[in-house]
Amino acid sequence: MPRTGKAVVGEFREEPMKAKPVIASASEMAEVVLPAQTNALGKLLGGHVMHLVDIVAAMAASRHANSYMVTASVDYIDFRNAVNMGEIVILKSQVNRVFHTSLEIGVEVYSEDILTGEKKHTTSAFVTFVAIDEHTKKPKLVPPLIVKTAEEKKRWREALKRRETRLALREKQKK
Repeated sequence: MPRTGKAVVGEFREEPMKAKPVIASASEMAEVVLPAQTNALGKLLGGHVMHLVDIVAAMAASRHANSYMVTASVDYIDFRNAVNMGEIVILKSQVNRVFHTSLEIGVEVYSEDILTGEKKHTTSAFVTFVAIDEHTKKPKLVPPLIVKTAEEKKRWREALKRRETRLALREKQKK
């Protein structure tokens, strides 16, 4: 559940962080797919999609934490449909769950045919970020998250499962 209480930093006790709803940091970006961003088949390069996913996820993370963020992991990225040259690629991100110094962002990517208006879900991803203190350059606490809708609650629960899996795998790799 969300954190409560005061955090102790050095000799000083900080006031509790104000929780933020998911919608407060949800982010969206879009761009037209140009020839330089496509492969020989005229499809948007997967690496470029990953780059855009990282950017839109960082936007949501930074907005939630009001902090510099670093990408800690990409737990999942699924390419479902190609994005064609000349289409608009639309990326949407939101905070799924906050832990202590990290948070998980969910990203959905869509393509839009500018001639027909048809939209397709092309990619989904989960990206974890860590908040970085601007002075010490060390991880810092992230404000709690307020989840309201059934979908937000589902994403919140599933994010914990992904984190537990990621941390168990990291521990296994240490051995």
